[in-house]
Amino acid sequence: MVEAAKRRGHTVTLFNRGKHNADWFPELEKLRGDRDPKKGEGLKSLEGRKFDAVIDDCGYFPRHVKASAELLAPNCGHYTFISSISCYAKNDVEGANEDAAVATMPDPTLEEMGKNYEYYGSLKALCEQAAEAAFEKRACVIRPGFIVGPKDTTDRFTYWPVRVVRGGNILAPGAPTDPVQVIDVRDLGEFAVHAAENGTVGRFNACGPGERLTMGGLLESCARAAGTQLSPTWVPADFLAEQGEQGDGGIPIWVPYTGDSKGFHTWSNQRAIDAGLKFRSIDDTVAATLAWWFEQPAERRKQLRAGISAEAEARVLAAWSKRKTG
Repeated sequence: MVEAAKRRGHTVTLFNRGKHNADWFPELEKLRGDRDPKKGEGLKSLEGRKFDAVIDDCGYFPRHVKASAELLAPNCGHYTFISSISCYAKNDVEGANEDAAVATMPDPTLEEMGKNYEYYGSLKALCEQAAEAAFEKRACVIRPGFIVGPKDTTDRFTYWPVRVVRGGNILAPGAPTDPVQVIDVRDLGEFAVHAAENGTVGRFNACGPGERLTMGGLLESCARAAGTQLSPTWVPADFLAEQGEQGDGGIPIWVPYTGDSKGFHTWSNQRAIDAGLKFRSIDDTVAATLAWWFEQPAERRKQLRAGISAEAEARVLAAWSKRKTG
């Protein structure tokens, strides 16, 4: 987002704790503080400051968002809050849009994600509401799906092109026609800045790419970027569940295209497109991700942070082969 704003000629000020990547963007003004007004200097460095627009990309607890939004509202023209597609209560309907019900918290004052991050989405929904309440008709809420591309430290998306580069028989989850939605971080950044520039108001699903993407299509794109032949073995969702290999701990990005999760990768993005969201091709995203990965130090590339291990993959493939022939 910073790079997008700079490219478009904006003067950018950063507010953060200065604990991570503090050396980034040395040419920009940096305000130090904490999202939590009860910690350290809190939001003091923002007091009295005036900005044309604010982009809030790290709000996880509604109390924090409420504090910053209410402080900034009198002196700032527009507020963009980066939420998440996880804010929705259900994922069982294909093609649902921004009018779908959002998740709720059993206790709105609770400030923890839960053991399995089960409160992440409902907390994001409350954060949205806090931003909208403070800025009223000057708030834009962006709900991205999986944010992917170069510099993604989670390795969830990166796993796939890196795995294809390694070659051999690849465990491919579900069916090649299973839908996949991701948003390139560069496209998300451009859209957030575009929304700020235009005073865009409302809620928008930022899911891509522009054309329908399937798991098979993603793997084919990875093969093109890697310059290798693709050798996938498609393993059904129910068998992966039996093997305990569903979810980001095992198979990242992909979600079973069935039951309660059938709509997870099919959210409507039409409102965002109408508001100016544009997508680069999946080939661009995959190639840039792979290029970034190979720029990393050898120590970093020793172990992906997401995805099934080579040993577990071989075990599941052997078990599936035995099931089919048994």
